[in-house]
Amino acid sequence: MTSGNPMVVTGFVGVYHADGGAVGEARYVIGKLLGTTHCGLCDVTHGPVRRKQAWDEVVRRLGVPFELLHLNEMSAQVSDAVAEHGAPLVLAGALDGSLHPVMTRAALDDMGGSVPAFDQAIRAALAGRGWRLVAAANTPI
Repeated sequence: MTSGNPMVVTGFVGVYHADGGAVGEARYVIGKLLGTTHCGLCDVTHGPVRRKQAWDEVVRRLGVPFELLHLNEMSAQVSDAVAEHGAPLVLAGALDGSLHPVMTRAALDDMGGSVPAFDQAIRAALAGRGWRLVAAANTPI
């Protein structure tokens, strides 16, 4: 990416601060109830029982893939980003296959679980960096 060309974002990867699977999910729920575990991205994407319909609508309006992963489901590239920036984390996937942090734990926590706040924040982050969204066929994120 040169300074004259905005980065083309073909999708996003969100990483929860929790493991997936039955055991991971149970640990997270128990930790949340006890006040020992928290994930701002989980609060944005899920209500008490299931994924929020408002979340699905935001992803649809973005028009690019948005993959949600747990800590035990990450590729090496995503794992490297989490090691550097922590989890939860939202990464933008560029046309060249690189990943770039868009939102870190603090930003996600500040949303207080609000899907509209997430929508506004991700769009502001893209605009502030001059990045543009482009749905690219067969482009992995």
